[in-house]
Amino acid sequence: MRKAALLPALALLLVAAAPKKTAETPLDQEIEHTVLAGETLAGIANRTKVPRILIIEANGLKAPYAVRTGQKLKIPRTGRYTVVRGDTGFSIAYRNGVSWRDIAVANGIDPEKPVRPGQQLLIPTIIAVPDTIPATPASAPSIRLAWPLVGEVRRGFTPRSSADFHDGLDIKGAEGAAVRAAAAGKVAFAGAEPRQFGNLVVIEHGDGWATAYAFLSRVTVKKDEDVRAGERIGLVGHTGLAKGAELHFEVRRNRQPVDPAEELPEAK
Repeated sequence: MRKAALLPALALLLVAAAPKKTAETPLDQEIEHTVLAGETLAGIANRTKVPRILIIEANGLKAPYAVRTGQKLKIPRTGRYTVVRGDTGFSIAYRNGVSWRDIAVANGIDPEKPVRPGQQLLIPTIIAVPDTIPATPASAPSIRLAWPLVGEVRRGFTPRSSADFHDGLDIKGAEGAAVRAAAAGKVAFAGAEPRQFGNLVVIEHGDGWATAYAFLSRVTVKKDEDVRAGERIGLVGHTGLAKGAELHFEVRRNRQPVDPAEELPEAK
């Protein structure tokens, strides 16, 4: 009798301890999850279908990575990328707007080792800066830029909130015309990026600013080289996704695209 009497009480205890389901956003689509009673980080990672390490990184969690009831966790959704010949960690990071170290952590690979064609990579989406890390001020100082090429802008900048987003300007030019550094800086990348940009140069200018010059027929600078404002860094070409002889020019602040037209002097 005593044993039988315990069964209903035990059943109630198990129901109370189990995570409650909601009829709201499915777990595998959540971008923020409120920890329920009895949940663990491993269980949340499994049910949201997001690697545990990405949830740890997105929320700045510390070992032993215990979570508490009611805690709100950011759930960073991921993209996928297949490495092609000519890719480097830098070019993959630049195209996706996520640092190569973050991509390496998400995939459990050594960030110092080269990528291999055919390699499948998860691309983490950084959706928030953990409170333990100082955020970059929203009112970051602008950079003084000059036009890298004088010509008609065939296609302008469109923000990523648009379905047909475009991260920079496509400027028409004569095949082989000189493309010049928009500001002084150090060359962070110089070479082929076959998936989209063709021959590409990326220059870092400090304070999180960088400019990129794509579709080039030829690159005339090398990685880690210091360049002056106005110095030739390549020649107009028709590589990558170019629609003709043109330059694809981007400006980024902390890896995020910025409308170049807002940083360049008014065209004459």
